Amino acid sequence: MPIDSVPADVLGALGTPPGLVASCEPLTGGTYNAVSRVRLTDGRDWVVKVPPPAAGDCLSYEHDLLVNEVTFYRAAADETSVPHVVRAELDPAAATGPYVVMSARPGRPWHELTGAMADGEEARLRTELGRIVGRLHGVPAPGGFGYPSQALGPLAPSWRQAFTTMTDAVLADARTYAARLPRTAAETGAVLGAAAYALDDVTRPALVHFDLWQGNILVTGEPGARWVGGVIDGERMFWGDPAADFVSLALLGDIADDKDFLAGYGEEAPGGPVEFDGSLRLRLALYRAYLYLIMLIETVPRGTSGDRLEWTWNEVAPRLEATLKEIESATRVRG
Repeated sequence: MPIDSVPADVLGALGTPPGLVASCEPLTGGTYNAVSRVRLTDGRDWVVKVPPPAAGDCLSYEHDLLVNEVTFYRAAADETSVPHVVRAELDPAAATGPYVVMSARPGRPWHELTGAMADGEEARLRTELGRIVGRLHGVPAPGGFGYPSQALGPLAPSWRQAFTTMTDAVLADARTYAARLPRTAAETGAVLGAAAYALDDVTRPALVHFDLWQGNILVTGEPGARWVGGVIDGERMFWGDPAADFVSLALLGDIADDKDFLAGYGEEAPGGPVEFDGSLRLRLALYRAYLYLIMLIETVPRGTSGDRLEWTWNEVAPRLEATLKEIESATRVRG
């Protein structure tokens, strides 16, 4: 197969002559970096990510996403379901440009197997996934909060400061791109800011993937004996409140309803079983609002159109509005 999807100088930096490449094919599904799967004649199986030649239009936090991804994989190196970094170059000034080469994980995206699971298999897999995420949240963390790429500035000393910077940045993006939102950026920011006190309950940064929807969870094995083969695409990660991962794990839903996941998570998470007290529920609402804002605003720089754009507005915008009302209700009770 042609190897045009991976720059030759990247393969050269790995000491991989073209004759050693058995196959090289682009992978679809990504929204920013170019991703390819490279199989070598000696049996090695790699995934290569290369950012676009120019940053182009993107959200503020999306600059230098490879730094986040490499940080995630290296921090979680003891978790067998996470790819291993073979080699990474993160300096944009390098001759090769930035790239990351990682080991390929087995399996297919979970959502592709929906409806094909054996009886009880999905529940068992959700429990297994809960254990994996619980272990990831116990990974040793640096002393600060925020994106390792420092796309929004250095790591912050408090979670409130870091998350406020994150929401301010995405609302600034909304203004830049004139994104359609159910409320203005100023109104939305005021609602989020009034609830920022809840963030002070988070004092220890954790490794947060923040994109754990089923497309980034690989499932492998035969029907009835499937297992989680990979947790991939860690480029959106940050150091923050571990509960922030719950919003993508229950995308457009409520993690409190996922009893199987929560059972596994409680076995491995540093804090034990999850208690859905008022602070946690308010923080979850803040993280849902942040994710929904990203989903709505990114449609502009992505050039999303047609059915996909209509689906995003019809499904996400009402949920953002409901979440903002939930936050308002919680802050009124406190006041």
